[in-house]
Formats: sequence, C-alpha cells, structure tokens
Amino acid sequence: MRLICFATLLSLAVVPAAHAQSQVKIGSASPLSGPSAHQGKDIENGARLAIDDLNAQGATIGGRKVKWVLQAEDDGSDPKLGTAVAQKLVDGGVVAVVGHLNSGTTVPASKIYNSAGIPQISPAATTPLYTHQGYKTAFRIVANDDLVGRVLAGYAINTLKAKKIAIIDDRTAFGQGLADQFAKDVKRLKGAEIVSRQFTNDRATDFNAILTQIRARRPDVIFYGGMDATAGPMLKQMQALGIAATFVSGDGVCSEKLPQLAGSALGDDKVVCVVAGGVDAPLEAGMAAFADRYRKRYGMGFQTYAPYAYDATMTFAAAMRAAGSSDPAKFLPVLAQIRYQGITGTIAFDANGDLRDAALTLYTYRKGQLTKLRVVRGSVN
Repeated sequence: MRLICFATLLSLAVVPAAHAQSQVKIGSASPLSGPSAHQGKDIENGARLAIDDLNAQGATIGGRKVKWVLQAEDDGSDPKLGTAVAQKLVDGGVVAVVGHLNSGTTVPASKIYNSAGIPQISPAATTPLYTHQGYKTAFRIVANDDLVGRVLAGYAINTLKAKKIAIIDDRTAFGQGLADQFAKDVKRLKGAEIVSRQFTNDRATDFNAILTQIRARRPDVIFYGGMDATAGPMLKQMQALGIAATFVSGDGVCSEKLPQLAGSALGDDKVVCVVAGGVDAPLEAGMAAFADRYRKRYGMGFQTYAPYAYDATMTFAAAMRAAGSSDPAKFLPVLAQIRYQGITGTIAFDANGDLRDAALTLYTYRKGQLTKLRVVRGSVN
C-alpha cells in the first residue's frame, strides 16, 4: 500500500515538470555603468520591451508556448569586461545576444559567441571589422562606418561647404575607425583640406590643448570620432575658446543627453550628427508609437539605440519561430536569410551579416532638441 501511494505521489509530482513552460533566454550586453551607461541602458530597455511584448503575445516556437527571458549584463565599455560578459552569457544558457554598444567590446566578444555557435546582433557597433571576420554568427542592424564616413564627408563638403576640416578621435575602435573613414572620404571627394588631426581618449574631460592647436588653423568643420560623454565638454571648451566651426560626428554623439552635456554651447545648427539607421516617411508613425510606448514604460524618451535593440530581439524571435526551434544550430541558417519588417525598417542581411540597404539619418540640434534633417541611403551630394 505504501508503495502504491509513493508511486502515485511521484507521478503527481512529475506532472507539472512534464508540462513546464520552456524558457528561451536572450542576452543583452552593453555598458550599464560608466560614461556611456545611458546609451547602454537604452539597449537593455529596448530589448526588454521586446521580451515583454513576446510574452504578452504568447509567442510560441514549434507550437510550444515558451517564456521569453532577458539576461542583461554590464560590459562597462571595456573590451576585457566585454569578453568576460560574453562568456557569462554563454555559460548562462542564452541562445542569442543583443549587443554590444561599442565597437571595441563588440569585436572581441564576437569571438566568444562564434566559438559557442550563438548568434549576435549588434544594434549599435559600426566598425566594418565586426562583420568581416568570417563569423557566421555576427550580424548588425545599423549601417557600418564605411557608409557613415562617406555620408558625413559628403555633407561637410557639399552641404556645409567646408574648405578646412580638423579631425579629432578618442582612439577607441569606434572613434578612430570612424575618423579614419571620414578622413579617407574627405580626401577622395576633394574640395576640402584636413588642416589638423588630433587625438584624445574616451575618458578625457580637458581638451583645451588640442582645441587651441585647432583654433590656430581656423577650420570650418571639426569632426569628432567619439561619444556624447566627451563631445559635451568638448563643445563647451570650443565655445570658451571662441571656435565657431560646425561640429560634425557620428551616432555616438546623436543622443537626447547631449543638450544636457553641452549646455549653451550646443547652439542651433552648430552640431551635425548621423545615426546609423533611420526611418523613411512610411515608417515614422510606427517609430512615433514606439517612442510613446517607451516613454510610458520607462518615464523618459529613448536615447538612440532602443528601437534597434527591440528589432534585434524581435528578429531573433522571428527566426526561431520560422525554424520551429530555439536551438541556435537550427535557427541560425534561417536568421541569415530572414526578411523581417521591424519598426526601424526591413531587416535582411548580406553575406557578411551587414544590414542590406542600410539607412542613415542626419540630425542637428535646434533649441536643445534633436532635429531630423533627412534620411539618406548611400552617399550625400
């Protein structure tokens, strides 16, 4: 009798396990501390909003109901920490990764994910190196620096009519790579002279020495390869030194926080920056709706990358559902061939893992507000 009761209890105990909901864990890696924490948190928030939507929709895989989970980790914008975080995500059982923010962390981390066979979509890293390592697991949903540099060089010469250009970069993989590409395209387009090339670092706060040297060359444009955390103080010091050049930069500067960091030095139409992504008129309503949802959920507007992190997460989910499996070995080939309509546009990858027909959006600041100039694809004339 005791044996029968025990067997009955045992069978009852295992029933919940037999019907347990499968868990699909997606990783998010970005700086959640340090100067770029606001940008990194933006990535986490975008991915988390997608996870919440997938759970609310009851999204299934192969007919099975699953619980979608996000494991968010802080890479501190540090390459060494980035690889440690990548290994932590792999060991934690993630099947896909949204991240990283910085090119300098994205590239070394990509080796870890590739070795584990786990796909990675960066919503922000722009260095061409990332997708040119031969890794079948590396993807991005923003334009790379080749296109960013070409567009900004064209805008500086053909629209701003710059004749003399100074270039500064922060010596990170992102900042230096972008500045090098910009310089290459300025020389290719001709019509403007690079009168100064200066260097700083991504933790610097004092730029007076390099700006004083630049001031003597009287440039029309100062190009900066770096992030908003350093661009803000740099703009203040440009103002103090009486430098009137237009400040041109990439998406690391194009954020809602720059007005706070630069204060009155921001001015109107003084800063031109580009986001490695953007939506054309037919998609603007969807982006506005996302912005409204984000604000209601987090109590603030998104910085730059949240929509791309959201789409990266949803693209992973679409690939898993199409493959009928959350096993990376099974859904990775589907991901490589996917065509997914996201809020940021159509997501489809070329043979390297770069976004096909990538868009860029040029912005300026007016009355302290990020103001769209235009969405472009390819070069600017």
